[in-house]
Amino acid sequence: MPTQVPFYRPDIREPEIQEVVGALRSGWLTTGPRVKRFEETFAAAVGAPHAVALNSCTAALHLAVHALGLHPGDGVLVPTLTFAATAEIVRYEGGIPILVDCDPVTLNMDLQQAERTVAWLRSGGALAGLPRDLPIVGVIPVHVGGLMLNIDDIKAFALRHGLWVVEDAAHAFPAAWRRSGEPWQFCGQQTSEVSCFSFYANKTITTGEGGMAVTGNPDLAARIRLLSLHGLSHDAWGRYSGTGSWDYRILAPGYKYNMTDVAAAIGIHQLARAEEMRRDREAIALEYRERLHDVEELDLPPTDVNRLHSWHLFPIRLRLEHLGIDRNTFIRELGQAGVACSVHWRPLHLHPYYEETFGWQATDLPAASAVWQRTVSLPLFSTMSRIEIDAVVDAVRALCSRSSRRLASTR
Repeated sequence: MPTQVPFYRPDIREPEIQEVVGALRSGWLTTGPRVKRFEETFAAAVGAPHAVALNSCTAALHLAVHALGLHPGDGVLVPTLTFAATAEIVRYEGGIPILVDCDPVTLNMDLQQAERTVAWLRSGGALAGLPRDLPIVGVIPVHVGGLMLNIDDIKAFALRHGLWVVEDAAHAFPAAWRRSGEPWQFCGQQTSEVSCFSFYANKTITTGEGGMAVTGNPDLAARIRLLSLHGLSHDAWGRYSGTGSWDYRILAPGYKYNMTDVAAAIGIHQLARAEEMRRDREAIALEYRERLHDVEELDLPPTDVNRLHSWHLFPIRLRLEHLGIDRNTFIRELGQAGVACSVHWRPLHLHPYYEETFGWQATDLPAASAVWQRTVSLPLFSTMSRIEIDAVVDAVRALCSRSSRRLASTR
């Protein structure tokens, strides 16, 4: 029986468990003192003046674009190679996601293609089934897998075109970038108007479900906080803790996006070990690179001396011209060998909703259309054992060897 390696396993220890028990015994389960503590320590960790804890990164993204004044009919540049949330939050507000192709090496948004897209649309050019004269107001870059984009480049791009920037930093904690030879700038350290993080179960730190919006703008932070609790003038902790008034006023039609103290109880102690867990992931990623670098059937994810990589993902790319099997067969056979894998992601323009609603076709964004068919994300999590790491490497090498066109031609 082969070793069974899950795609991820959360790293939960006794301090998290005891803090959750403490929250349960306190009688205060919803947004309260532990959420406040988590917000303060997270803001300090990334170097942000303001942090608002929410029930998901999706909620953080939604409230960010809402607070920035996204209107129905506004266009927002979004990478096609991303999870559903990055674009759907634009649709929540009636905006139009303008999909942008990916860099085939980093998998991040191709800013050169974004430049061409803006120039084309603003000159009156037609793109897919998008409306003519579409006003372009913002851009939502994604740091895929935790490898940050060049922040100078994205800021300069936004400034040239009069756009706001909201970072989908779901993968990017802890992560940082730097200009060569200069100090690190952490994701969220005023790297955009609002940076939005995820604490889903497979992220470097988790609260089960959860997210955080961080910003240097106190007005944006206040607006996001207000909108996260039905637009009420006071949260429950302020009304019921004995230190505030029972009364409240509805100041805006808000949402139910707040984080609970039970979730924050996990996050407080996860945050204390964030760099330790990132280093554990990094060590595994670098070992994968070392032990798979000579497999000619694979392209491995890049590293960069000017990036502090969170290593949320380890996406290999199959060189299908050297293999006698396709990506889906590759994943199926790894699964039969006990190794669970995933794909990040089917590009948005290849999903029925975006094809049917906006007329996107595979040929519109060719890099993402091609790369996703050969991408496989290997298991990568901080609690991987030596046996599990060896099992992944051995299974990948064995599968590439027996499926290799190159080797088959010499047999």
